[in-house]
Amino acid sequence: MLASVGFEAALTSFLLALSGLFSIVNPVGSALIFAQVTATRSQGERAELSRRIGFYAALVMLAALWAGAPILNFFGVSLAALRIAGGLFVAASAWTLLSAPETREARKHAEAAPESRENLAEIAFFPLTLPFTTGPGTIAVAIALGANRPSEPADLAAFFVGASLAALAIAGMVRLTYGSSDRVVTLIGPVRARVLGRLSAFLLLCVGTQITVNGVTDVLGPLLTTQRI
Repeated sequence: MLASVGFEAALTSFLLALSGLFSIVNPVGSALIFAQVTATRSQGERAELSRRIGFYAALVMLAALWAGAPILNFFGVSLAALRIAGGLFVAASAWTLLSAPETREARKHAEAAPESRENLAEIAFFPLTLPFTTGPGTIAVAIALGANRPSEPADLAAFFVGASLAALAIAGMVRLTYGSSDRVVTLIGPVRARVLGRLSAFLLLCVGTQITVNGVTDVLGPLLTTQRI
């Protein structure tokens, strides 16, 4: 019975984190831009870049997911405030993606334009991982997801297992789509990628709203209980 409950909690956190991170990272759409900015490099260099970026992206997302909320709590930011602020930021980012995807694409192009003379190790982390693949928006989403962790110790482990697996899955998607960016361009194309991006943005809007609702519930719940008593 306990194992079943733990599995359901892990699955719930996995799906929530997966939808949120996929929406903000958008591996398919980013792969289209990756193909353009690395067009002068060989297939072997692209494969090496995709491996490095996937690894670095996993580290960035896991660090933000695990350590982001505790660090902010250390500086006096309550978990409820972090949930509300993080949820609002996620929702605002999703609304921007829904209403003006072209603006984000232009910014992504500017962020991902490395100097051709730089070696792979240098450009894999900056700018192709930070800020192109897992930039401030991704970090904020990961921190907001981490702030949405349950308060019960029994559910905490299942939450972080599910959320961490989601982050690793997104990093795996980044490595796969970047490594096969030429095929992604051929199969998807910019129009379909933009449609997929808008659908993902709507999911992200739902995730941000849910995180905000949880934060507001944390604030108002004790007040309403006290008034009833």
